Amino acid sequence: MARAHAYSRSAGAGTRTKAAGEAAVVSVLLDDATPFVKSEKDAEPNDSLCGFDIIDEIKSHLEHSCPATVSCADILALASRDAVALLEGPTWNVQLGHKDSRGADRDTTENDLPSPHENVTSLIIKFAEYSLEARDMTALSGTHTIDTARCLHYKDRVYGNDGEGSADIDPSFTELRRRTCQAGDDATPFDEQTPMRFDNAYYKDLVVRRGLLTSDQALYGCGGPLDHLLEMYSKDSEAFAKDFARAVVKMGGIPPPPGMPVEVRLKCSMVYY
Repeated sequence: MARAHAYSRSAGAGTRTKAAGEAAVVSVLLDDATPFVKSEKDAEPNDSLCGFDIIDEIKSHLEHSCPATVSCADILALASRDAVALLEGPTWNVQLGHKDSRGADRDTTENDLPSPHENVTSLIIKFAEYSLEARDMTALSGTHTIDTARCLHYKDRVYGNDGEGSADIDPSFTELRRRTCQAGDDATPFDEQTPMRFDNAYYKDLVVRRGLLTSDQALYGCGGPLDHLLEMYSKDSEAFAKDFARAVVKMGGIPPPPGMPVEVRLKCSMVYY
């Protein structure tokens, strides 16, 4: 949940931009059963998202005690914050009052989300489209400290085009991840040391070239400000937590696209008619 909606790159997966664009409208919650909606849940970048039933259950309780008042977007924002806090991560003040979208866009999801193979320049550009700076992107990517990935999304990094693996990868990590691929493990943690703790281990892994995805490792190794920032996060967990909380609040203020019809849904998986 943190990866998908605290940015990650959701998703991210590649759900980084998806989470940014949906912070106020959560179109990813809509089902195909809704008329005129092509669900984003079935888009390839979102194929590992889960927890929709939990959001639906929370919404059901709220509708019983406070009908047509609390949006699914606000529920998701609050649940993401609380999930991070329960995993020993930071907390922040959630900006409430968001509305829910009345539509979804699977094609945009398929085409516009950063892939696990992106380079750092492409990532910076895509985040900037939502007024998120490189520092925001680097902090928000830290949600991968509690995320998992499928072999499908990291096999290019451990095998490479020539079968030898990428140049910027620890050889022992290459061998380890090849074994998980061969075993058919589709839930490989980004952080094997503390996979259920929201900490700065993700950045420690990147510094020693043990980033799971190509798009993860792309954040480190080019020199300059991003390297210095990532090294700081790897050593100073409080600095990471502070920047992460600030970036999530900033992300939560991203407005829905102009002209998008919105509402407070009565059920998170379908629009109200």
